[in-house]
Amino acid sequence: MSTRPRTAPAVGRVVDLARSRPARLGPVRLVVVDGPAGSGKTTFAAAVAELAGPGTTVLHLDDLYEGWSGLEGSLWPRLSAQVLEPLRRGRPGRYQRYDWGSGAFAEWVDVPLPALLVVEGCGSARRAADASASVRVWVEADDALRLERGLERDGQDAREQWVRWMDDERAHFDREGTRARADVRVGAWGDLEA
Repeated sequence: MSTRPRTAPAVGRVVDLARSRPARLGPVRLVVVDGPAGSGKTTFAAAVAELAGPGTTVLHLDDLYEGWSGLEGSLWPRLSAQVLEPLRRGRPGRYQRYDWGSGAFAEWVDVPLPALLVVEGCGSARRAADASASVRVWVEADDALRLERGLERDGQDAREQWVRWMDDERAHFDREGTRARADVRVGAWGDLEA
């Protein structure tokens, strides 16, 4: 698989927007980086955190999904209760990390009170995030590239789960209108999209 470096304009645009907009999660500016699995959200979120610098925390929804069926259900109520609401009140958050290998929730992870919180993962920019998010980012890539990236990471044995997840996320994004509601749209290689 070929890789290209993230382009600075998209990352800079997100950081500039986050800094220019008011905090909407108590004292925290929240950036949500959403899009289909394998599109490059994790890499993009890391680039945003690096450019934003100290005081930035990245939270990966992969640590909160309850396995391959975790996009809906208890994901958002758990994230809200364990992380977002404490941060809104000016206190640290704490969530229980899902261990994909054992298929169960494992240790608790502390989330300090950051100036900027970047939450990345499928479903992070759902409508429920609108009241708290300072910036909503949509990262996209074509299905073939996403599946290639996913199977490279998770192995060929995960193909069935990947295909099912891709169907689930498509239905979620259609229902939520996620792409259309994004403040910034980014392509598979970090390029700004129209």
